[in-house]
Amino acid sequence: MAHDHDHEHDEHDHDHDDHDRELTEAEARAEAERLVRRDVALAQIRQYGDPVLRMRGEEVDSYDEELLRVSERMIGLMHDAEGVGLAATQVGILRRFFVCTLEGEDRVLVNPVVTTLGDDTELDQEGCLSLGPIRLPVERAVRVRVEARDETGEQVSLEVEGADARVVQHELDHLDGTLIIDRTDPEARREALRQLRPRLVLA
Repeated sequence: MAHDHDHEHDEHDHDHDDHDRELTEAEARAEAERLVRRDVALAQIRQYGDPVLRMRGEEVDSYDEELLRVSERMIGLMHDAEGVGLAATQVGILRRFFVCTLEGEDRVLVNPVVTTLGDDTELDQEGCLSLGPIRLPVERAVRVRVEARDETGEQVSLEVEGADARVVQHELDHLDGTLIIDRTDPEARREALRQLRPRLVLA
């Protein structure tokens, strides 16, 4: 899942470029390196149109060195791509696990089961690392419980709400082959597909 605040902040910055102080050489270099890291990371994440994004991940049955290695790599990719969640299917691995940042802590959730707590829902904008700059309104449960295992096989039980609950539900959708364009309203879906079609042609 993409970090929505970064997108909003970028737009705000562009509106006030004339008033911003000039970047120092060190800051400009750091910014250029950040953008390169992001582009390199995004190049390793499957993008809309890749059939693997529509496939369902299979249960993980082995908590081994490979899972540890892949999870660590995915956390690095997630941060470099400036996201807050990344599912295994987004890197071409058809297994049921994802990485995410919840309450400021990086998590690996394997074979997750998500239960809605209460009836409250919230409509908000969501982005996706597999859909470029597109943001779409998606309605999600406000509070959920997650039962899963971590990368070592230890049982994990979490209750999360708000933005963290949205991240968990977004990533679980990926494991079922569901994208935010499937969760939004018809008008927003049409506009998103209009923007995505040129990318499919280029691919």
